[in-house]
Parts: sequence; C-alpha cells; structure tokens
Amino acid sequence: MPAQHFRPTLLVATCTVLAACSSVPPSLVNVPVVAKPPTTPMFLEQPANGAIFQAHMANSALFSGERRPRAIGDTMKVDIAESLRATQKQTGETSRESKLASKGPGGAKPGTALASLINVDATASGSDSFKGSGNAETANSFNAQLAVTVINVLPNGHLLVAGERSIGLAGGVTTLRFSGIVDPHDIGAGNVVASKDVVNANLESVARGDVSEANSRTWLQRVLARTLSIW
Repeated sequence: MPAQHFRPTLLVATCTVLAACSSVPPSLVNVPVVAKPPTTPMFLEQPANGAIFQAHMANSALFSGERRPRAIGDTMKVDIAESLRATQKQTGETSRESKLASKGPGGAKPGTALASLINVDATASGSDSFKGSGNAETANSFNAQLAVTVINVLPNGHLLVAGERSIGLAGGVTTLRFSGIVDPHDIGAGNVVASKDVVNANLESVARGDVSEANSRTWLQRVLARTLSIW
C-alpha cells in the first residue's frame, strides 16, 4: 500500500479507537475487588497457655465458633438495599400592565395645520406576562446480596471491602460491583452487613453485550449529536 494512502487510513483507525475508548464510562469501584490473604508460616506453633483469650481465636465470636472478618483476604456479605426518591417542583408567574394617556392642549381652529399638532390626544398601553413551571422526580431502587473481600485494614480497624459478581446470559454479561468501608461492629450474624452502614459505598451494575450495545448510541452518533446541535 502506498504511504499516501496508508497514512489517512491509519489516522481514521486511530480516531475510531480513541473515540470508542472515550465512550466507556469510568468505573465507580476504583479499588481491586479481590485480595489474597497473607500466608502463615507452616512452622508457627500456637502456644497453649490455658488462658481464655487465644490470639489465633481473636477473629471468632465469644460464644460461637463463627469467624469474624478482620484481616486482608477474609470474606463477608453485603446486604444491598438501596432506595432513593427525590422530587423537585418549581412554579413562577409574573405579569405587568402599564397605560399612558396624554390630552392635547387644544385651542387651534379645526382643519388647520396647527390643529393636527395641538388638538391630538395620545394614548399608549402595554402589558407582558410570564408563566413557567417545572417538575422533576427521580426514583431508584436496588436490592441484592453480594460477597466481598477485605482489601485493606485501616489504622482504626475498619475494613475496606470490595467484590464483584458477573452473570452471562444470551451473549451478554452483567457485572455487579461494590466497594466501601465497614465498621466491624456493624457486622451481624452470618457475617452480613447492611449497605446503609457502609461508608463511602460505591455500587454499580454494568452490562456488556449485544443488547446493551443496541440500547446505546455509538460514538459517531454522540459526536454528531454534539457538533450539529448548534441551534
């Protein structure tokens, strides 16, 4: 292929790839969704000192053998129950009316040129009005349960957790991701925490596949819609 034909083709291909990449929305969950637990040396022995508190049992509940998540790599469940409803309504109305009347001084003989200037009565009136209203309503609801992994342990003991779950069906993939900071005291039975107790919670549901692509505009359609909307 000649160089003069290769360069325009390469430029178009590069612009196409850049535009397609820029159309992908950024992910809300910007932390790793999995972390491996640190390995324990095989030769480490647990001292049997006869005390009630045992260091290797610190992650267990006092009156049960249920192990609480405390370290990197531990798992737990997040009960996602999010509901958001917001309503906004605005109404505005204004009106104005003005009138002006002026009577000529008169005295000039009718039919003369001076009478057309002195004997004329002038009136003027004007009015304007405006009425506008707006109404916006948003309602979102999300219910699910997702297993997450402890990614990091903060200095105050709180846990940074994250996880994802992907489901493929009919050529499409739906991925649910979650991340946030959990206070260990908010973890209930079964190692489950409610999403409303998670700090800085990020929840996203991303779909990929033929159905998702058919339900969204291509990058070229978005570019044309932005560049041609000049009126």
